Amino acid sequence: MANLSLTKKKSIAEEAYVELEKLYVKQEMTLDYSNAWELLVGGILGAQTTDEQVNRVTAVLFKKYPNIEDFANSSFENMMQEINSIGLYRNKAKALIGSAQKILKDFDGKIPTEREALMSLPGVGPKVASLVRGDYYGIPAIVVDTHCGRISQLLGLSNSQNPTIIEKDLMKILPEETWINWGHYLVLHGRKYCKARCRNCLACPLNDCCHYANKKSIQKKITEAKEQQLEDGCF
Repeated sequence: MANLSLTKKKSIAEEAYVELEKLYVKQEMTLDYSNAWELLVGGILGAQTTDEQVNRVTAVLFKKYPNIEDFANSSFENMMQEINSIGLYRNKAKALIGSAQKILKDFDGKIPTEREALMSLPGVGPKVASLVRGDYYGIPAIVVDTHCGRISQLLGLSNSQNPTIIEKDLMKILPEETWINWGHYLVLHGRKYCKARCRNCLACPLNDCCHYANKKSIQKKITEAKEQQLEDGCF
């Protein structure tokens, strides 16, 4: 992908955000939670798993284990059984128990707000740390999941495949007040228009500002699709 100037990237991001906000401003986050710990649990369980599946599991899990102490005192075998319908459940069971124990021991039972402190918890990386900081504590943070990373690259805002680098690139481009929403909007956009294996550039509201959609080869395909009076398609 071509290296765009910082000014050009900011222009693309601004135009894209305006359109994304129009499309998704009324949409809510799809993980169910009532406190910081429940959001952290949802984030840990969410790796390579849909939010819908996480919600099905946590609806039962939070009734059986209503607080951090219950997680910390759970046996590994019992926790595995509770979440065995989710991918990587063994590692996630270990992470949930380990995180609960560390929070009780090192943070007086409170979910930390600092990025480094959150990432010191088992099973918590930059994505989950940003999720908790942004969505629960309201601290500006960008959640770079697969949708956010992929679409940010297609827009021309980053050349990296590394989520941490993509996050740093976006922080230089996006106004701080848009960081939290940016990640959520791109998740929704990835599900509706810009799927990993089927980018519907013909119908996508971002195709005017998107670096990928404005490539000559893609523009040619879009023109041909319009001539055939198609309403969508994979590009």
